[in-house]
Amino acid sequence: MELQFFMPMIPPTVTKQEHKVRVVKGKAIFYDPPELRDARMKLNANLAKFKPKTTFNCGVRLMTKWCFPKGRHQNGEYRITKPDTDNLQKLLKDCMTECKFWKDDALVASEIIEKFWADVPGIFIRIEELGAEKWIYRE
Repeated sequence: MELQFFMPMIPPTVTKQEHKVRVVKGKAIFYDPPELRDARMKLNANLAKFKPKTTFNCGVRLMTKWCFPKGRHQNGEYRITKPDTDNLQKLLKDCMTECKFWKDDALVASEIIEKFWADVPGIFIRIEELGAEKWIYRE
């Protein structure tokens, strides 16, 4: 099974690492600030349009291309500023789990993540099942 789609949007730049904590009656309470809640809602709303009929239940490769509004940059130029690709990806994968793309994001065994400046902002996503191929290191 394979699935690919493009979500036209201005990608959120807030990341899951921006959890907040406060102490109430001596206990630490973790919460999402409004910006993180908004980013999660935005991703979930867009992902829901592309939810697969069948949930992936085997190892998958996830390819994402984050396309940010180009501003003064060239279309297709790599974005080499924050946020980091791994931080962007964590919130996206959590939202994809919530939207039932797969049972658990631990099934993502291979990832290709890129971020660009683009004329058309959005997030391109491709999911493909992993076959029986094996990677073995040889000198």
